[in-house]
Amino acid sequence: MVGLIWLCLAYVLSQFFRAFLAVLSDVLQRDLGTTPEALATASGLWFVSFAIMQIPVGWALDRFGPRRTASVLLLLGGGGGAAVFALASSPAHISVAMFLIGIGCSPALMASYYIFAREYPPARFATLGALMLGVGSAGNLVASYPTALAAELIGWRGTLGGLAVLSAVVAVGLFASVRDPARVESTVRGSVLDILKMPVMWLLLPMMLVSYAPAATLRGLWIGPYLSDVFGLNTVQIGQATLVMGAAMIAGTLCYGPLDLLLRTRKWVMAGGALGSVAALLWLVAAIDSSPVLAVTLLAVIGFLGGYFPVIIAHGRAFIPAHLVGRGVTLLNLFVIGGVGLMQFITGRVHSTLSGGVATAPYSAIFGFLAISLLIGTLLYLFSQDSLD
Repeated sequence: MVGLIWLCLAYVLSQFFRAFLAVLSDVLQRDLGTTPEALATASGLWFVSFAIMQIPVGWALDRFGPRRTASVLLLLGGGGGAAVFALASSPAHISVAMFLIGIGCSPALMASYYIFAREYPPARFATLGALMLGVGSAGNLVASYPTALAAELIGWRGTLGGLAVLSAVVAVGLFASVRDPARVESTVRGSVLDILKMPVMWLLLPMMLVSYAPAATLRGLWIGPYLSDVFGLNTVQIGQATLVMGAAMIAGTLCYGPLDLLLRTRKWVMAGGALGSVAALLWLVAAIDSSPVLAVTLLAVIGFLGGYFPVIIAHGRAFIPAHLVGRGVTLLNLFVIGGVGLMQFITGRVHSTLSGGVATAPYSAIFGFLAISLLIGTLLYLFSQDSLD
């Protein structure tokens, strides 16, 4: 139990690091000359390095266990990357720092999911995963208004320096407290390629690629520039708006957790939430500059409806054999997080292409693109095989 608490703290850091750039967009532009496109690249690099690491993390979980995997990577990547960020003197340094931090955060959630998959009944996986995700998503809240206040009081460099120290402390706590599950002894060999060859996964993986992207891309990157450029909100006001959206994401995650057991389906829980997200995104496009209150409300709705991460991971995990659990859940996470990174890069290019004219144009295009991508993924997902252990 103590080890899971430390893993939850590690995931709090992971949630913070994927979302805090939106709050610091104005101050980083003033001090380092970072543009929205540069921040999109830096944020995308966090998700790319996080996604790339899922395959080696999955192997390490099966080979070495969650204790060493999570603690070593968080110490070197999370603590080291935050230190690089605190000392940054150019946008390129921010990109390097975010890439390192993504590596450090890559095992945080999957280490706990590995323990859930190995030591708890399969039917409880989505509920336990949602609880870990919901509690750990407190980092999303800290990356909003509190971060804006910290930047005002001690500066963004002092804030990131403190986070470097905190990352190191959590890494030591992980190493001291996490207990590795007993290793599975099996004569059956396999790899992620065996999972990719399973026909049942072919309609799940495209959905995973786009499922988390709208909520994570908007909360982690575009909510700040959008509210600043279109409505003229300042850093503190943006921090308050991101706090609202972050709280909605946590509430959504906690609500989704038990729904698969209550409704006896994962597929239709997931599909319903995704279609609701598409509708909210299209509404946001239609009302792009009507009111900051309506905009924040719709962003919160997108965050709430997009909290189905534990449901789709549980959906895919049900088809993965026991001896490939570590590699399996990290492969699923690769598609989910890798999809966010891909969307960060694409939407950054969209913003760069359309900026300089009408203030609303790049954001209408970004929100519309996210809606269409999620709709396509959902339509394919409707033909997938349901699962409920």
